[in-house]
Amino acid sequence: MKTLSPAVARVLKRLHYPLELVLTCVRWYVAYPLSLRNLEDMMAERGVSLDHSTVHRWAIKLLPVLEKAFRLRKRPVGKSWRMDETYIRVKGEWRYLYRAVDKDGNTIDFLLRTHRDKTAARRYFEKSIARNRVPETATIDKSGANLAALEAINANSEAPIRIRQSRYLNNLVEQDHRAIKRRTRPMLGFKTFRCARILLAGIELMQLITKGQMTCARGTHPSAADQFYDLAI
Repeated sequence: MKTLSPAVARVLKRLHYPLELVLTCVRWYVAYPLSLRNLEDMMAERGVSLDHSTVHRWAIKLLPVLEKAFRLRKRPVGKSWRMDETYIRVKGEWRYLYRAVDKDGNTIDFLLRTHRDKTAARRYFEKSIARNRVPETATIDKSGANLAALEAINANSEAPIRIRQSRYLNNLVEQDHRAIKRRTRPMLGFKTFRCARILLAGIELMQLITKGQMTCARGTHPSAADQFYDLAI
């Protein structure tokens, strides 16, 4: 019988539902365009009495642990990045989700920020580089803030990143935003910045798994669901 990772075991210590049920609800919530009320109804049809707020609590507790486990198993990405930001509503106000993909559409990284400016863009690039190494090329739109952030990073780099500003070449990441927006739409906006950051990371996690960016045992081809559950082990 497989053993839970210590981090997941600590999170689940006071939860009085079977592990399979908890993981299934959390996965469905971040994998499909379902609201918490939808999940409550779906569980009721299966004979499980479950309040929608309970699923939300599970997600907030579990997703950071699973994302951390995924980071240890993330496949390397390409050296040509396409970066852009999209709007996310948090507590009735627009916030900014910075994202990038490589030329094959693999997700580089993501970062939710309050403002859309040079500081936010630079923080995003620094985080992405720390986790994925320095790219050879970064394609951005005509944003002056993103350009200024990259130029500031290049000023202190021995191997400067080649910067391209092209809206056409950035279509790849703009199209990739749609999968995230489809999933967040039923949520009707996030109540707090912290919850938004955690749940968006969970949605991105499922996207990464679906894209095949998680390293699995050689010769195995587990489903996206099995890969998600395997992060808890």
